[in-house]
Amino acid sequence: MKKLFIFVFVTVFTLAAAGCAVGNRSAVANDLAVVRPAVADDSTVLQEDEKKAWEQATKVFPAERILNVQQFKELYDKVMAGKEDAYLIDLRTHPEFYAGHIVGTNHIHAGHMYTFPKKIKNKDAKIVLWCRTKKRGAYVGERLVQYGYTNVWWYKDGIVGWINAGYPLCNHFMGLFKVTEYHKSFTEIDKDTKKPLYRIREFHPY
Repeated sequence: MKKLFIFVFVTVFTLAAAGCAVGNRSAVANDLAVVRPAVADDSTVLQEDEKKAWEQATKVFPAERILNVQQFKELYDKVMAGKEDAYLIDLRTHPEFYAGHIVGTNHIHAGHMYTFPKKIKNKDAKIVLWCRTKKRGAYVGERLVQYGYTNVWWYKDGIVGWINAGYPLCNHFMGLFKVTEYHKSFTEIDKDTKKPLYRIREFHPY
């Protein structure tokens, strides 16, 4: 009889404890549901404001300081030949730059634009900027003008324009090369099976 009483007591206590735990979890979940604020979707307004900011950024460049790929190539050749003095600066990320860049050009990551005054101390120096396509070039150029630089140029076709014009790139591992088919993000995936074309790959730093 005593053993039966103990068994019943333990069973009732265990069930009560389990019920309290479930109740507490439900209460916490309800509290979180009440406290968590609704997520606003302001993407449309933000995108419109970005367009306005972009238009404002491009206005800092006089028409003669906005270069297409052929104009940039002519300037590049003069600089490489020592016939003109200019800083030719690629603003892409480090992995982008070291995967392939224009021979002899300089590099400052767009996110490090605050280092320009330390790197280029002459406010009247000719500075030519570009990125993958055009966005970073214009935005960084606008900021450099705000810093006080007086001779900022924008190569608006970017590295993609250079590639599409058939001009070469270089990197440490392959030397000079031309890109036959440009992809923003190239994946070696079989179109039919959706599986990788390769079987073994080691970790890569990018």
